[in-house]
Amino acid sequence: MITRFLRLYANRFVSRWLVLLIDLAMVMFAFQIAVVLRYNFELAQVDLQMMFSQSFMALGFYTISFLLFRSFSGVVRHTSVEDAFKLVKAAGLATSVLVIINLVSYKYFPQGSHVLLVPIAVLLIHFVFSTFLLISSRFIFKAIYQTLFDKGRVKLNILIYGAGSSGMLVKNTFSQDKNMQYNVIGFIDDNPTKQAKVIQGARVYGPAVLSNDFIEKKEVDEVILAIHNISNARKREIIDLCLLHNIKVKSVPAIEKWINGELTSHQIKAVKIEDLLQRDEIQLDKDNVRNEVFEKVVMVTGAAGSIGSEIARQLLHYRPAQLILVDQGETAMYELEQELRKVHASLLSSVRLVIADIRNERRMRHIFKKFRPNYVFHAAAYKHVPLMEENAYEAAMVNIFGTQNIADLSMEFGVHKFVMVSTDKAVNPTNVMGATKRIAEIYTQSLNNAMSNTTRFVTTRFGNVLGSNGSVIPLFKKQIEAGGPITVTHPDITRYFMTIPEACQLVLEAGVMGNGGEIFIFDMGESVRILDVAKKMVKLSGLQLGKDIQISFTGLRPGEKLYEELLATTENTQPTHHEKIMIAKVRSYDYDQVSQQLVNMKQVLNLGDENRIVAKIKELVPEFVSNNSRFEELDKVRFNPNTEEGTKESHS
Repeated sequence: MITRFLRLYANRFVSRWLVLLIDLAMVMFAFQIAVVLRYNFELAQVDLQMMFSQSFMALGFYTISFLLFRSFSGVVRHTSVEDAFKLVKAAGLATSVLVIINLVSYKYFPQGSHVLLVPIAVLLIHFVFSTFLLISSRFIFKAIYQTLFDKGRVKLNILIYGAGSSGMLVKNTFSQDKNMQYNVIGFIDDNPTKQAKVIQGARVYGPAVLSNDFIEKKEVDEVILAIHNISNARKREIIDLCLLHNIKVKSVPAIEKWINGELTSHQIKAVKIEDLLQRDEIQLDKDNVRNEVFEKVVMVTGAAGSIGSEIARQLLHYRPAQLILVDQGETAMYELEQELRKVHASLLSSVRLVIADIRNERRMRHIFKKFRPNYVFHAAAYKHVPLMEENAYEAAMVNIFGTQNIADLSMEFGVHKFVMVSTDKAVNPTNVMGATKRIAEIYTQSLNNAMSNTTRFVTTRFGNVLGSNGSVIPLFKKQIEAGGPITVTHPDITRYFMTIPEACQLVLEAGVMGNGGEIFIFDMGESVRILDVAKKMVKLSGLQLGKDIQISFTGLRPGEKLYEELLATTENTQPTHHEKIMIAKVRSYDYDQVSQQLVNMKQVLNLGDENRIVAKIKELVPEFVSNNSRFEELDKVRFNPNTEEGTKESHS
């Protein structure tokens, strides 16, 4: 019956005035005990009338002190160390006043008994005992409440990685949240000076504790990452170690992302695969970028795409006079506008969103004439390899001739700098998409050698970006949510990965440092096996591979490589002032020759025969050899010296 009653009223808050009355009752009781202790339980020596008079006087001062510190206003079930400290301060103030009154009164009543002459020994005993009662009663009530509420619930045993301030905040958050089903069995910390100590009742272990024996003995279910001042490499090591032992891993967000400066249990999320793939934050020369684009007119093509939209977001921080965002996708542009209106409302007056197709030379000429951009970041392109393999005409029209339109207009209207966003698939291409991007690179490079050109043409080249539209990570997430299977094209396929913000920061940095004609390549780190990514995503989802979800191999898609490259075999690099940006040293191209080749290609393009289109692309890019594609037949003819049509070129 008592348990039912307590459960019924467990979620109701006790009036703070009732808490105050209970506190005062304990103060009164403690005073009586203090007097009895002072006289060694010899009640005959106690003046009961004086004792009660003095206890009420003490009660008055404690009441005033409690009201000043509002020590009774906290929720008792969520009592913290801070609440206990308030009680100590309140009791300390009341005791100090009573001691001072005693010392002053002794001067006027040195011989006689007086209500103001409370023995100092009584006051000190009372301070200690009343403080003990006030604090312990709160924590006892809190323990009873938590035991009552948690009774019958399955609890998860967790370790908190990080015994610093964030780790302690996480533990307190779990203690105060009645909905949490966590039992904190300890902390883990890399700092040897903290290991083997006890913090808030939980022991601090070293990283070596993550072993099969300890995990089985303590029945560890989860590890919460509550440490922020570590490198991404170290974070990956910790997560990999946890996944090796099939322990779920969650992380605490950065302090600046806490809601109103406070951490809530809902903010502690499962670690994502992006956390395992991302690298240490890069350091940019932001002043250099700001000096280039501040109060300038900047145009971004493909502005609604993954890369273009992030370039736009970052450019806004450097306060361009106008930011011209160009894309043909109406829905995507609308979504971008809504985002900018919400996040960058104060800067929106400088933004112009323009729906336009870069293939339409007349339309783009009107835009250039109207806005007269100083900088152009060209991110518009078709990028999906299998789709472009089936739509070679569109790939050529957008990636080659769309780029030609924007580059030519940039030169005609005196754009200071044109920065093209390219791809690692342009290196020794095995697909139409990569080959068309390589031709776009060649053309923009050749423009630096054109007569009367004042525009600096710069190319940036990098690999896959995490979370971009159509990338493998979002695909795997959808497949896991659907119960699988996860489709991987080949067990040995690898890719380079970079976060979208990092890639775009490097684009801006390379763009402003370029003098024209360079192809900047980015340090993409180590290539990652896609199969390993899929396996880790399964573990991070709390599933078991082979039991809860399967991985199936579908074979390489048309035009797909097993391994991506950032440099062709005939290329090498030279460093820049930024350790993650290098310049690819490539051959120089004559503008007149390249321009004539594009004229010839456009004539072939007008015929609409995709085999002839791709054959012409292979002429311009001799190293383009199709892989797992219907266009492989063109290479057989091309490299067969016994065939009349066969060219004499060899693959480099």
